[in-house]
Amino acid sequence: TSRSLSQVLDAAAVAAVPNVHRWFQTCVRLPQFRAVLGDVGLCGAAAPAPQRECHGAVDLELDAVGQDAVGQDAMGQDAMGQDAMGQDAVGQDAVGQDAVGQDAVGQDAVGQDAMGQDAVGQAAMGQAAPAPAKSAAQLKKEAKKREKLEKFQQKQEKIREQPAPPSRRQRRTPGVVTYDLETPPGQKKDVAVPLPPSYSPRYVEAAWYRWWEQQGFFKPEFGRGRVSQPNPRVFMMCVPPPNVTGALHLGHALTSAIQDSIVRWQRMRGLTTLWNPGCDHAGIATQVVVERRLWRERRLTRQQLGRERFLQEVWAWKHEKGDRIYQQLRQLGASMDWDRACFTMDPKMSRAVCEAFVRLHEQGLIYRSTRMVHWSCALRSAISDIEVEKRELSGRTLLRVPGYEDPVEFGVLVAFAYPLEGSGQGQEVVVATTRLETMLGDAAVAVHPEDPRYSHLRGRCVLHPFTGQRLPVLHDPFVDPQFGTGAVKVTPGHDATDFEVGQRHCLPSPCILDDEGRLRDVPPPFLGMPRFKARTAVMEALKELGLFRGVTENPMVVPICSRSRDVLEPVLRPQWFLRCSALAAAAAAAVREGELRLRPPAHTRTWLQWMDNIRDWCISRQLWWGHRIPAYFITIDDPSIPPGKDGEGKFWVSGRTEAEAREKAAERFGVAAEKVTLRQDEDVLDTWFSSGLFPFSIFGWPEPSEDLEVFYPGTLLETGHDILFFWVARMVMLGLALTQRLPFREVYLHAIVRDAHGRKMSKSLGNVIDPLDVIHGISLQGLHEQLESSNLDPAELERAREGQKRDFPNGIPECGTDALRFALCAYTAQGRDINLDVMRVLGYRHFCNKVWNGARFVLQALGGSYRPPPDLQARGRPGLAERWVRSRLSRAVGAVGSAMEEMDFRATTAVHRFWVYELCDVYLWDAADAADAADAADAADAVDAADAAAAAEAALAVRDTLHTCVDAGLRLLAPFMPFLSEELWQRLPPPAPPAPPPAPSICVCPFPEPWQYCWQDEEAEAAMEFTLSIVHALRSLRSTHGITRGRPPCTGGSPDPSWAALAGRCTPHIRVLGGVGAVHVLGGAGGDTPESPPPGCAVAVASERCSVHLLLKVSPPRAIALGALPG
Repeated sequence: TSRSLSQVLDAAAVAAVPNVHRWFQTCVRLPQFRAVLGDVGLCGAAAPAPQRECHGAVDLELDAVGQDAVGQDAMGQDAMGQDAMGQDAVGQDAVGQDAVGQDAVGQDAVGQDAMGQDAVGQAAMGQAAPAPAKSAAQLKKEAKKREKLEKFQQKQEKIREQPAPPSRRQRRTPGVVTYDLETPPGQKKDVAVPLPPSYSPRYVEAAWYRWWEQQGFFKPEFGRGRVSQPNPRVFMMCVPPPNVTGALHLGHALTSAIQDSIVRWQRMRGLTTLWNPGCDHAGIATQVVVERRLWRERRLTRQQLGRERFLQEVWAWKHEKGDRIYQQLRQLGASMDWDRACFTMDPKMSRAVCEAFVRLHEQGLIYRSTRMVHWSCALRSAISDIEVEKRELSGRTLLRVPGYEDPVEFGVLVAFAYPLEGSGQGQEVVVATTRLETMLGDAAVAVHPEDPRYSHLRGRCVLHPFTGQRLPVLHDPFVDPQFGTGAVKVTPGHDATDFEVGQRHCLPSPCILDDEGRLRDVPPPFLGMPRFKARTAVMEALKELGLFRGVTENPMVVPICSRSRDVLEPVLRPQWFLRCSALAAAAAAAVREGELRLRPPAHTRTWLQWMDNIRDWCISRQLWWGHRIPAYFITIDDPSIPPGKDGEGKFWVSGRTEAEAREKAAERFGVAAEKVTLRQDEDVLDTWFSSGLFPFSIFGWPEPSEDLEVFYPGTLLETGHDILFFWVARMVMLGLALTQRLPFREVYLHAIVRDAHGRKMSKSLGNVIDPLDVIHGISLQGLHEQLESSNLDPAELERAREGQKRDFPNGIPECGTDALRFALCAYTAQGRDINLDVMRVLGYRHFCNKVWNGARFVLQALGGSYRPPPDLQARGRPGLAERWVRSRLSRAVGAVGSAMEEMDFRATTAVHRFWVYELCDVYLWDAADAADAADAADAADAVDAADAAAAAEAALAVRDTLHTCVDAGLRLLAPFMPFLSEELWQRLPPPAPPAPPPAPSICVCPFPEPWQYCWQDEEAEAAMEFTLSIVHALRSLRSTHGITRGRPPCTGGSPDPSWAALAGRCTPHIRVLGGVGAVHVLGGAGGDTPESPPPGCAVAVASERCSVHLLLKVSPPRAIALGALPG
């Protein structure tokens, strides 16, 4: 006889109730079952009638089985904050298992039969002989079955029509609670009102920041008269100045979260702390924005306005829009000293830039030269090598280029012929190029000197088909004879290699492109054509002349401007350069010798490699917005001194003022100052030049100041690794050159934020996440509307919409600032690029809710009259749980402190673990039970005085421990979650006099230090670890057998009497945390201790020292029969 439930239900039904299946198999094998019921015969196809009788006889009460078998134990184990306290208003019911038939019996006996499990019918279907005639009783029985089947089907139909209950891992959207009390800006928030029942970011984050700023908590002067007041510990860090044009993005949010966590931690440790904000003038970006606005609103160009009026427009725009990024950083809780905020175009910053240029020019580190530079035709400006993105193409590719409606073809090699001078028809040299339009600027053709195919061309020339010029055939070893035809065109004005060849062979270097990328100094019809339209025109003209020789695909690298996305042109332009070799050598030596430390250390190799292979930096830009270069071109009114050329350095002089420059020029040429005429350079300096001075220019350098004396050099520079060489390297080089000191001692480089799939965030993919949308939440429609306000083309717009639907089908839920900050810091701990999943951020919002509910419970448990002790020692009589949790707190304090010392953001893991798995999931439940026991003792009619005193001492120890854990836990959390920690910490009761009052804010409250919390208790931790192993085993059994509401009795056993005795002493903790009733220990002390576990138990191994037995719950008659209940 089979005892498997599969003989009662079909396979599909069994799969739907696996826990019922397992429970049934366990029960029918028990001897007690057999003693009362006999063998339970679950008959198959041959005996249908006993099947029904047997099934009806075993009327087991499986009330717990259908309650979700994944373990909804009393503790709510979820790393992301599944509220152990049961206080979350988002629906922490028993996982929504309502009355729709989730109880294990659910499909009652009639329904089971009615679902086609009738063995008679099954047998009949498999027999060739006709079934015997049915009696009236059988027909009546079948009619009753059909009636019940119809009712069952109607019930199932209603179930399907009802909305599915929320699953355990997909919570309903949390409710929104707002802070509506009238609080003037800068005034302290009212913390006398009761806390809302659940955490709401809008409520928590209201009003605090204005008060912090008004009280001066973020200023280094707080708590002392002057910053120069002696303090052996100073911490200074400057923010990477965001662009004045910028809006907050996840890169800013990540930087702010990391930096603010470090700054708040240092401030709480008592250091004189300065986090200096600033904003970059963003020369290219700002000028482009204002130019577009002028054209859109007034149909004017900057050239039509003129330089002075255009700069007035830029300043007006800056005053109107420039403060936006600061306000957004405030929303992130950034604790910067806003009174020291600097803008790189402020007068003191401009003085520093002028001083730096003049000094470096006088030292010969800055020079003027006509050299090959990367030119952006869209920006009409040169850009530095480091701002070039090299896009590799495998072959023919169409790229979009600013200023062109149609995509432009790249990745092809065009071959054409130059006719050989003085030869008959057919004598030619075939060359190939990827930039056909530049053939209009060719100055020669070159071949390898040992290539036998061209040895007869020594001293010969070819004729240019459009200009008629004679182009010499050069024999130079730079040519690769294996590439193409072995002959190459030489264009010295538009290729760096060709320029060097031209210098060796004294070739002219004509430049055929103007600043906008139109052709100049070329014959018609190409004159004035845009460069890529000229490419097509040249090809057609070559075809007409019969000189076109074909097109082949060619892998190549296309230089792209990181600013404008333009395809860059190498052109010859007179520019200003900074010699970098000596400066880079000093910066590399600082890292090699350990004076400058890079974190993570993996960046050290990259740093040294880049510094050892550095090229001179082009620092001039052909813009109007920025620091105008303090250099002047000299013209001497003396016929004995010939006029100079723009690219000749000796005809340029720098000066802090024009008068100073005039004196230098007169001295250089030995003439009177009256004969000197000066013209200031129209160009401005690269924005990164002024940003490179930021660590000391913000303090008024070169003028001495108190801030410069105290805060320079800085302590730490923290930024993304993507600007290691854009900004960090240049700060180090300029700091060493101008102040002879490193600008900071340590550099921490964080990762780059990507989307959840590891893709770079891009508007065209629809995966760009605005951190304010994560903080406040946004619907899918709202995300679509943001896309529509961007400048994407229709195809990209549709692709971006689809990406948003796929990644955010329900929009982005409101997560709050604290959850976003904590998530970004926790991601940073992994040490690689961050694939940001918004649902993980939402998980940390649930963690906030867990902290909230835990603190609410503690505040209620402490009561209004409680006052903590003046020191951190627990009064009364601490029990095992108190000793354990204080030991765990001590370890958490040490782990967070040591991690933060190393800038290791696994500190977030230590804080999270303490709050979730040690305080909320363990100790608060134990403390709640202890409080209930104390209340019961107070309510008893007759209590022994000694017992009452012991209970009071135990209750006092519990309250002191609760206060200590929450107080220290909030301070550990404060650097990462400043709003939540402030809201809850302000409500903790202060110590009674004569103890000093607490700090006014958790921002300036002392951070927990290991020497204050030196409570490691190995004995308590070992005992509690043993206890929790039993608890976890019991929870596993409850989960496996679907027991979520009952508290069945359990029995534990250990072969070691000492561990058995320990288990006996820990039975109160086992009962509370394991969610069980009576706890018995085999082999323990006491006369009523059982010798063996009762029958009907499920067993699990807790550890090598202990096993546990959990009594499975059955209906009362059966339980009496099995001896689990008294008769």
